[in-house]
Amino acid sequence: MREVAFIKQNKEKWLGIEQVIIGKIKKNPDDLSSLYINLVNDLSFAQTYYPKSKTTVYLNHLSSLIFQKIYKTKRVEENRLKYFFLKEVPLLMYQYRRYLFYAFGFFFIFTLIGLISTIYDKEFVKLILGEEYVNMTIENIKKGNPVGVYQQGSNWGGSAYIIMNNIVVGAKLYIYGIFGGVGTLFALLQNSIMLGAFQYFFHEYGALKDSARGIWLHGTFEIFSMVVEAAAGLILGASILFPKTYSRLNSFKLGFKDSFKIFLSTVPFTIVAGLIEGYVTRYALKMPMIINLIIIFGCLAIITFYYFIYPHIVAKKLKTNDAVL
Repeated sequence: MREVAFIKQNKEKWLGIEQVIIGKIKKNPDDLSSLYINLVNDLSFAQTYYPKSKTTVYLNHLSSLIFQKIYKTKRVEENRLKYFFLKEVPLLMYQYRRYLFYAFGFFFIFTLIGLISTIYDKEFVKLILGEEYVNMTIENIKKGNPVGVYQQGSNWGGSAYIIMNNIVVGAKLYIYGIFGGVGTLFALLQNSIMLGAFQYFFHEYGALKDSARGIWLHGTFEIFSMVVEAAAGLILGASILFPKTYSRLNSFKLGFKDSFKIFLSTVPFTIVAGLIEGYVTRYALKMPMIINLIIIFGCLAIITFYYFIYPHIVAKKLKTNDAVL
């Protein structure tokens, strides 16, 4: 069958599935499963006879959306919060996984810009971090306490301020995505350049190792969450710029709903990062090195597993279950 005839034959059905996805047509879980199986058959046909066609890309995207709709519509027997973090967010991360890779790509490029700028311009770090902060940190380094800035104030007061500040930063990274993703990239650029300049600054004064023992105790969750929030902002921006077959308004509604859930998933990590910074980082140089490493790499393993590996596990499991419907 020619591709044009294939599209003409199934167009109305696919448009109807789009209406189900955006919520204009209601279907029960059994009907959704039937739609999904039917759509997968169309996708398999397209992959066989039109492997490089836009039709195949479209059907693959539509399949992933209806696949999610099935499990959102089915009655959730378990705790709603548990379902949100253990199934809903992982499925969203699987669907939008390429945006997480984009966000990390930009993050590394922007951090490198900050690093190189600090190498070739010794005044650059003062421009980014502020002269007062730089001078204070230099004095702390001379005293043998590079993480002295984290020892100021009370534990609980410092944690509360840090958590609120980081949530605000994360919200900006996400919300600025409404400007077509450009606002998100600009906010990510600012924070990444700051990180690159910050790290080279400690290297230049021979305190990189000691500073890393403290900074990355909380920085692992904090920085990784920042990148995920940027990914959510890019998803929001893409929903406006690239509506595909949806109206721009419906595409934005769908993109906002999905990206906001991804943003919300970072809040617990941000809170834990703030608690670590307020209660643990101040003792970074007093702790045995092995404790520092356990916390740093333990946090890295947890958040990497949750956003990169676990989504594939959940998606594979649900697809296996669907195969026997």
